Amino acid sequence: MDDIQEKLDILLDYWIEHNSEHEKELRDWADKVSLLFNEVTQQLREAAARMAAASAELMKAKQALPESKERY
Repeated sequence: MDDIQEKLDILLDYWIEHNSEHEKELRDWADKVSLLFNEVTQQLREAAARMAAASAELMKAKQALPESKERY
């Protein structure tokens, strides 16, 4: 069980960081096209917000992991 928990802990960190990078990229692109494509800009910003929300849920999952025995 500890192996699964350790792997999940690592994966959650990776997914959170990965989402953060995508969120930033989406916001950057929304800024770049904001004067050209209003609807696209809105959709990119919505996608970025949902990416942030997904990261928040992943963080809750990480916090819900029980403390492993090795952490004591």
